[in-house]
Amino acid sequence: MDSREENAVYDDMNLYITPESFIIEPNGGAEVLVVGRHDKVTRVQPASGGHVANLRPTRRICGVLGTIHLLSCDYLLVATHRLFVGVLNGAVVWRLAGYDIIPYIPNTFQRKENETYLRLLRQTLDTKFFYFSYRYDLTNSLQRQREVAQSRPEVSGLLQRAEQRFVWNGFVLRQFNCDKMQKFQLPLVLGFVSINQVQINGQTFFWSIITRRSVQRAGTRLFCRGSDEQGHVANFVETEQIVEFNGQLTGFVQTRGSMPFHWHQLPNLRYKPRPVLVPGKDHLAACSLHFKEQIRLYGNNVAVNLVDHKGAEGELEATYARLVREIGNPQVRYESFDFHSECRKMRWDRLNILIDRLAHEQDQFGVYHVFDDGKLVSTQTGVFRTNCIDCLDRTNVVQSMLARRSLTAVLQKLGVLHVGQKVEHASDIFESIFKGVWADNADLVSLQYSGTCALKTDFTRTGKRTKSGAMQDGKNSLMRYYLNNFADGQRQDSIDLFLGKYLVNDNEGGAVPSPLESKHGWRFFTFPSVLLVAVAMFMITMTYPAEFNTENLLFMLFWGAMIAVSATGILHYGIEFVQWPRLFPPISFRDP
Repeated sequence: MDSREENAVYDDMNLYITPESFIIEPNGGAEVLVVGRHDKVTRVQPASGGHVANLRPTRRICGVLGTIHLLSCDYLLVATHRLFVGVLNGAVVWRLAGYDIIPYIPNTFQRKENETYLRLLRQTLDTKFFYFSYRYDLTNSLQRQREVAQSRPEVSGLLQRAEQRFVWNGFVLRQFNCDKMQKFQLPLVLGFVSINQVQINGQTFFWSIITRRSVQRAGTRLFCRGSDEQGHVANFVETEQIVEFNGQLTGFVQTRGSMPFHWHQLPNLRYKPRPVLVPGKDHLAACSLHFKEQIRLYGNNVAVNLVDHKGAEGELEATYARLVREIGNPQVRYESFDFHSECRKMRWDRLNILIDRLAHEQDQFGVYHVFDDGKLVSTQTGVFRTNCIDCLDRTNVVQSMLARRSLTAVLQKLGVLHVGQKVEHASDIFESIFKGVWADNADLVSLQYSGTCALKTDFTRTGKRTKSGAMQDGKNSLMRYYLNNFADGQRQDSIDLFLGKYLVNDNEGGAVPSPLESKHGWRFFTFPSVLLVAVAMFMITMTYPAEFNTENLLFMLFWGAMIAVSATGILHYGIEFVQWPRLFPPISFRDP
């Protein structure tokens, strides 16, 4: 039997809900999954046991996503709808399009805190986009898939073979505590997948992009920066470019992630809060642990840093450069490129300076290349780890350029391109697809981290910077400001809940204080109220008097002064007006 079939997960299933159990029956399967609604015991039993005799299915489902404990009871998470994405290496890839959250004990008294937890749970499951496959391991690169098959041949099941860094429902799946349900556990990947059948020089091949977002130090843009004590960094994302042609597979992997030391940039109502180092932390230890793990996973690392060399970003850049020097590991090279300074006045052609600096190492690192029969041609021996301040906009531009250069080399090697021919000049249709896919990748990664689409995607889509693109960037920047200050606290809570970083205590709201309770000081209500009244009175004073006189002018001056005082107070005490995470509030917010 094909090893992929042995590790496959059941797809179409019937869900039966009885007063005692959830019973999940795969179509044509020889076994059923029985989940006790009262004892919470999960069992896999033969389908011949008569569990579903004389029962009518409650509904059809297309995946078991996990189970989670909230205040009122446990909840079963199932996938109910899916969208076809494409076929990758012979296996269908889907996008999650619908789900259901089913209580173990129905009609129980719902405390308001439990409704809040359910809302948080839905907020993460509504994130765009979760992907899955029943037969292809989306969590592992092609190269890691081969390594896992060779090093752990006895392990079966997609979840068991998966790279746990990229399994977003790993925590909720592990709550079943049943070691025989491999074929029922459907791993979800958060990121971006694009599978494209394309043609160049009359040769047809598949070109795909898989982006995987890490669950380690997962979070939102301003609440999750830098590294933790274990060397896990915020917004760590792995992107793999895959080519399938004539019985051959190639994969080129890049990574991105926040600068690997302790720093933060907490929101405070300023348009751009100043990023600062966290005092009293061992930055060298965090950076060393990070690169030790990256070398184990990917081989040699080239750390490409695109932040500014001046101002607050410059201080972080200098720290990063110093830490890499102090680590002194020959397998880590630091490459700094001041993106904004080098490309000012829309001189984006100067990015080629950076690509030329990286060309030698990219040729050395190579790509993973294998035949369908398992014959290995080459492996990728190193990775480019790119970052800017957010690891979004500038990072994606550079990653797309490195991917294009790799693709040219791969297609020349496979005989799709002629010797010396570049992929960007080979086909206008493919060039348009390439730019569109990488721009979509930028938008999805940015949406998941910052809440808005990426900036600078006009360059990725068209190859040049445009004024309309700059205007769209301004719109997205304003939306980021609003979300990062007034909405991302709840989004951070939803991620921490779904990933199991925070475990709900049954005594919350009783013997134990509920973390969901809002605690605001007098300024939170006073300053905005005064500001609203002052603005209203100022407008009335300006609009309605029949004639201006000294009294009206004094009124205007008074209410204008009140506007200035209240607005200044709001900005001065900015952190008190930000929506902060409640499950794990930052230290600086807990003890202002």
